[in-house]
Amino acid sequence: MKYNKLVRDKIPKIIKEKGIVPFTHIADDEEYWQKLKEKLKEEVNEFLENSNEDELADILEVVYAIRDFKKIDKEKLETVRKKKAEKRGGFKDKIILDETNV
Repeated sequence: MKYNKLVRDKIPKIIKEKGIVPFTHIADDEEYWQKLKEKLKEEVNEFLENSNEDELADILEVVYAIRDFKKIDKEKLETVRKKKAEKRGGFKDKIILDETNV
């Protein structure tokens, strides 16, 4: 079966334990970046279908991998998020913008 997708680090071992031979390769940076973006879309779509904490955790794992790949400091990212929330708010108030007069 063909996959051609980014998988978690222990997946090849898990596949081997089932008696199946996984064929893998290590991505270069360009391919890895592309596959991270694809994986993010995949995990978001799975969350949209199932909306459970496991799927949300998968999204976070991909976000953390992107943060590491892009060398974005964890604290800096949280600071940026907080500044945006202070300036523009979050999503807690459940506000829906229906339209404007312009």
